[in-house]
Amino acid sequence: MTGLDLIVSPAILGAVVRSVVPLILLGLGGLICQRAGVFNVALEGLMLTGCFTAVAASAWSGSAAIGVFAAAAGGMAVAFVLAAGSLWRRGDPLVLGTALNIVVAGLTTFLLQALFHVRGTFQRPDLARLPHWFADVPLPWIGPAVAALSPLGCLALIAIPAVHVFLHHTVPGMRLRGVGTDAQAAASLGVRPDRYRFAALLAAGLFGGLAGAELSLGSVALFTENMSAGRGWVIVLVLLLGNGRLRALLFALVVYAYAQAVGFRLQTVGLPMQLSDAAPYLATLAVLVWAGVRARRAARRARTLPGRPIPVS
Repeated sequence: MTGLDLIVSPAILGAVVRSVVPLILLGLGGLICQRAGVFNVALEGLMLTGCFTAVAASAWSGSAAIGVFAAAAGGMAVAFVLAAGSLWRRGDPLVLGTALNIVVAGLTTFLLQALFHVRGTFQRPDLARLPHWFADVPLPWIGPAVAALSPLGCLALIAIPAVHVFLHHTVPGMRLRGVGTDAQAAASLGVRPDRYRFAALLAAGLFGGLAGAELSLGSVALFTENMSAGRGWVIVLVLLLGNGRLRALLFALVVYAYAQAVGFRLQTVGLPMQLSDAAPYLATLAVLVWAGVRARRAARRARTLPGRPIPVS
């Protein structure tokens, strides 16, 4: 293994694809919520719910497709609780979202022991996993990346432009962004903000459940306690610092997945595990800080263009 293979290789590219697909699905759900003016911190719980329900339904039915549908339903059920509590009962969405994350973490641990009589990890040889349609396609260099795509991976690639078109080129999408920008102004035009926010939360539940199904049934077929491992909080941080921009979200998630893949590879040559575990978070934070500095510089240049007044401090 050469030094270059440790940072750039077909195997690393395949690992990046496997890691980034569930992040993209979860991130798109969080993006829709943020554009609707809802700061959804329950993404961690949505993904963990999808992981558990996908594995449980797959184990009982023997079908990965049923596992995916169960994961989507489970994610939407948790999102429904958040939507009902924050929009109907006017609860604090930050408190409710954090509480749901804690409840889901404890509930999945309890159900793992109650239903399958195991602790830590549930895995069976006959557990159905998602197919990989392109595993046998002979492609130079990018073959492992293409082979890593499951049906949910293909869905994630399609969902990226679909969400962009929905938000920027459809009437419901523009109304949803209007609700997120100024709910009172949108309401004065006959738009009902709570309906759009409710729909946004359910969409986040759907994407979060699918992200969990991809994580637990995509490359592997197992469930581990707290399997989401902070991925939902990573999405929350990226959306917060990236100001809800799709390009910034995708770029930061790719950097996170790449740093994670390289960190795992560097462990084979003696890199401490603590450093490799921290590398994805440090790389993502560095990218977001760089993007924020660029955005502020661009805004400053725009304010000082000819014909624009220079603000007086």
